[in-house]
This record gives sequence, structure tokens and C-alpha cells, in this order.
Amino acid sequence: MNYSIRFRPEVEYDALNAYHWYEDKSLGLGEEFLRVFYANALELVRNPFIYRKIYKNFRRRLLRRFPYAIYFVIENHTIIVFGLFHTARDPKRIEKILNDR
Repeated sequence: MNYSIRFRPEVEYDALNAYHWYEDKSLGLGEEFLRVFYANALELVRNPFIYRKIYKNFRRRLLRRFPYAIYFVIENHTIIVFGLFHTARDPKRIEKILNDR
């Protein structure tokens, strides 16, 4: 089955915040973070059901190399990315943010 992927507007804000943090730590690291994020997000279209539900209908994909996770839902044939959060963040806070989005 073919899936399309769509990003909520807030995800750009999440990604840019992480990009700036990493770029401030080491020049080029922010670029590497974005490359890893988008590569991992685009891999979701192959088989999104391998990622288990974490909260309600939200599934989570952990990024490689960086301590971040992509939170998404599957609606019909579309993967909707709702957030990109640091894995050390309070899970209850993430749930609240996901509900608000």
C-alpha cells in the first residue's frame, strides 16, 4: 500500500528549534540533524505500522543518531506528522502538546 506524508505546520517549528540548537553546538551539525529527520520521516511511508502506538492513535519513530522522536498518526493512506520532540522531554507534556495540535 502506498502512503503519502504530511507535516503539521508546528513540526517545522520543532525541527528549526533543534536545528538551531545543534548548529550552535557545532557548525554543520544542525544540517545533519535535518537530514536525519527528513530521511527518517520519509522512511515512514514504506511501512508505518511497524511503529507501535504510544498514546491514543499516535505512533513514534525514534531518530537515528539524535535523541529525538517523530510522532505521527495514520489516517486512510496518509501519514500525518504531529511533532518532533526530544526524548528526554516529559511524556505527559508531549501528550498535552499532541492533543493541542
